[in-house]
Amino acid sequence: MNTDRSDQPWNVTDPAENCVDVDSAGTIAALDEVEAYKGLLTGVDWAALGHAYGPATEAPKMLAALLDPDQSTRTKALSYLHDPLNHQNTLYEATVPAALYVAAILSDPRTTRTVDKDRRSFPGCLRAELLSWIASVANEVTDEAEALSRRHGYALDDYPPAAGVQRIRPLLFSASLPYTDDTDRHVCEAALAACIPLLDDPRLLRHQRPLVPLVREVLGTSELWQHRERAIDALDAWGEDSSGLEGQRNPFLFCDSDLPTDGSSAWLTGPNPAEGYGEEPPF
Repeated sequence: MNTDRSDQPWNVTDPAENCVDVDSAGTIAALDEVEAYKGLLTGVDWAALGHAYGPATEAPKMLAALLDPDQSTRTKALSYLHDPLNHQNTLYEATVPAALYVAAILSDPRTTRTVDKDRRSFPGCLRAELLSWIASVANEVTDEAEALSRRHGYALDDYPPAAGVQRIRPLLFSASLPYTDDTDRHVCEAALAACIPLLDDPRLLRHQRPLVPLVREVLGTSELWQHRERAIDALDAWGEDSSGLEGQRNPFLFCDSDLPTDGSSAWLTGPNPAEGYGEEPPF
């Protein structure tokens, strides 16, 4: 798998692009991993950025905890990504630099650690969970999301958090791509699921065709019907053959046959039916 990161440099010096302070020390490529992670946390004025419940003052501590040796601490940090940073699939100002940080730590071996699971969790280790979170963020700026937004009278470009995620899609893609042929099946599937919505970016369209075999052969044969349907939708949208792949026959049914027998983990796409849906644009 080509892991060329030439589409976009990892730059932490441009506050307009990445919401990171101009005084941050250089680029990620020029820093060792520890300093790169630190720069992405300390170079942001998190108190000036919002999430679902107000200023994201606590974000540096919570994001750093993703790499904590304690499993319960990592699990709480992962929950923080989903709520308040991406509450009900909504993008906030703090979502953008948080996504950069998540992308930067994917290669850290500590992301192969486990996290606590429940029936609504993504399967796999922390790295798979982080890739799934990137997919959730990327879903909000796809061509389909743009069309829906415009039908409600808004453009994603007019909503700064959405525009910010759009700008960093090449970065998120280059961080996710190396894991599309990972030996860990859960990580591999999560990476493919993350790459698909990112590939709506005009700068990344050339990467669609090389990923077709993996989308078809790996994601299209997933035990999770949500992944199978994502594969079918992607192949159809790209003008590729999706024949022979089977998604969820009843789109209104959460298929128990796809749940682990111990009930420990299942990815149910979209919000919990008991919680309702997220806000309409502009989110």
